[in-house]
Amino acid sequence: MSDPLSLGLRYGWVGRDSQSSELQQQRDLFAHKNGITGLEIVTPDQVQDAKRIFYRDGFVVVSDVLTDTQLLTVRNGCDRVIAEIMNIDTERQGNRGSHRYSLGSASKSGHQVHQPEWAMLIDLPTVTPILEAIFESPDYICRGGGGDFCLPGAVDYQPLHSDVGDRREIADHAAAADSSDSKTSGAFWDPRGLMTIRDLPCPYVCCNFLMTDFTSQNGPTRQIPGTQHSRQQIPGLDEEPDWMKFSTVCPAPAGSVLIRDPRAWHGGTPNLSNELRAIPNIEYYAPWFREPMALSMPTSVYQTLSDHGQRICRYIVSDRDVDGSARPDLGHTPKFFT
Repeated sequence: MSDPLSLGLRYGWVGRDSQSSELQQQRDLFAHKNGITGLEIVTPDQVQDAKRIFYRDGFVVVSDVLTDTQLLTVRNGCDRVIAEIMNIDTERQGNRGSHRYSLGSASKSGHQVHQPEWAMLIDLPTVTPILEAIFESPDYICRGGGGDFCLPGAVDYQPLHSDVGDRREIADHAAAADSSDSKTSGAFWDPRGLMTIRDLPCPYVCCNFLMTDFTSQNGPTRQIPGTQHSRQQIPGLDEEPDWMKFSTVCPAPAGSVLIRDPRAWHGGTPNLSNELRAIPNIEYYAPWFREPMALSMPTSVYQTLSDHGQRICRYIVSDRDVDGSARPDLGHTPKFFT
């Protein structure tokens, strides 16, 4: 990702006509309507403002969390991982829809924290104080990290969804990953039927790092403010009002972090630019919240972390080698996203 434009032109638009009149009309529409009106972007020193916005909206954008050198380092790490995925998926079928990919699902470990570039993101001095403020404790834990990227030619919207929910039985891509017929998704369950995970304080935070500017054209994440506690049914693409489809986190500069409550409704949007848009992430659980965690970080990487980084990663470190190579099927696309 050292050059999102050159990579976008190299990898994108497979089987798509980038110059179609339909896409040009959509570009014009995005230029006028895409973006959350009045999007508040804070800086790392505005810790309490970041906490306030996060709890109000279910997400917050913090600029300038990566130095230019750090941004280039993580871009190069993304470049290496993406190249491996591209060599497997020459037709750009994706694992989150055409031209759209989950970096974690593509890995045999389910994460990318075996990569030093991801490990570098775990305890940043620009982000850690905000996490401590959100959780009101330094004793949160890291569950791993992955993120996603979309190529030019990802012309479809991803349905709105949440990344965490109450316990349920599934039989889909996650089941295939552990070679069983079914698998439990989610851990929280109230046998009284009175509470859902949406009634809890924030149990889980995801930090997505912007490798390139979020623009109206390159597939910025859409976030629906204030939905982290909503029990309403998430609308499907056919039901989703236009204002939600244009509720995208843009403009926002490269080197920022999008800190999300994964319960909030969100989804991918079309990438009609020529840039590859990547947002590697690191994910954290509140001190009081647990779900099963993969041993996804080798000791060699763990030992490079700060004391705080090692403490919060204690549940994911493995004393064995971690196979983080790409799955032959990249985890394939869950039925929900097809």
